[in-house]
Amino acid sequence: MSRILVRNGFVAAGAMNIVGVLVFSRLFSNAAINEADPVVMSNFGLLMIAVWGLAYLGAASIGVGVKWLAGAFAIEKLVYVLVWLLWLSENSLANLYAKDLFAGIFYSIYGPNDFVFMLFFTWVFLTQPRA
Repeated sequence: MSRILVRNGFVAAGAMNIVGVLVFSRLFSNAAINEADPVVMSNFGLLMIAVWGLAYLGAASIGVGVKWLAGAFAIEKLVYVLVWLLWLSENSLANLYAKDLFAGIFYSIYGPNDFVFMLFFTWVFLTQPRA
């Protein structure tokens, strides 16, 4: 497995979490995101998503021995994917888009984004040698 690919994947995950939250929440001022899911996507929840992004960036600098860290990240992403699917089953993206474009885009992409990175972290976990 290419160390560069793993590093770049962790950097991409971190950037998506941090930049995505900051842009779509309009620096934590977009109440439509909070109102759509006040538990998971409160401003505190959004801040914690950005903190996860910092953890991914930190893991990118490790280089080797990230097998179990990647496994934990895969589980974290699985939880967010399941929460997103549950949210979708009980809410309307169309209604959210009507309320706020950025909130609609955020809720449209966060599940698929987390799914892709869940697959990446799972791949790293399964292919990294034991430390």
